[in-house]
Amino acid sequence: MAESVPCTFLITGCNRGIGLELVKQLLAKPNPPEKVFATCRSPGTSQSQELTNLAAQHPNLSVIKLETTDPASVAEAMKEVEKQLKGCGLNVLINNAGICKNNTLESVDEKDLLNAFTTNVVGPMLVTKAFLPLLKKAAQENPQGKMSWTRAAVINMSTMGASIEKTSETFLCWPFVSYRCSKTALNMLTRCQALGYMKDGILCTAIYPGWVQTDMGGPEAPLTVDQSVSGMLQVLCNLSEKHNGIFVDWEGKTIPW
Repeated sequence: MAESVPCTFLITGCNRGIGLELVKQLLAKPNPPEKVFATCRSPGTSQSQELTNLAAQHPNLSVIKLETTDPASVAEAMKEVEKQLKGCGLNVLINNAGICKNNTLESVDEKDLLNAFTTNVVGPMLVTKAFLPLLKKAAQENPQGKMSWTRAAVINMSTMGASIEKTSETFLCWPFVSYRCSKTALNMLTRCQALGYMKDGILCTAIYPGWVQTDMGGPEAPLTVDQSVSGMLQVLCNLSEKHNGIFVDWEGKTIPW
């Protein structure tokens, strides 16, 4: 029996890496979503050519222009998605767009921190706020349903480096100070969203995709993008109320805050 797949998705940062692979694997499912909104900053350019090609092959894929840190861009994207949904809600929002810079306590500066926090925390906050009415609508369409990604869910892409408890295990070999700090703040945002949106039936979870062979992760990473995304989708399809406001990895293991 095929796993249950939500009707509608919106994913940020889809021009490459994990975001692009999420789109590919969702479209390839035997029971694909009715609509996948894949967002990126520059649709129609060489950087988003794969998305353009996919959209030409899959009528259920829409490529949407979205700069997550620009409130005007977020508002325009929300209007376009709302228009295409034609009165239906949005089941799943995956805040995947992010930036990472390799810096240490000695090399990090205020620009690094501000850039990381703007993209990795402010962006997901702005996007989630904007699309909240559509997430609420999706949850209301199934008022008796239990919390799950097929009802309504916000998934924030985090990192093991955001775990305060595990800092002593990872910091010396992988400092990345601005990235760590911003993703720890994203984890707090996830917890706040989980508590704040619980009454609306919207599940909120932070997930770590693993150390993946992307432009960000580098070629020495142990996981391929395919392995990471395949694992995450399996985890996401099994999320329930007990996962609201927690931090898990691509294999479903709980990570301490």
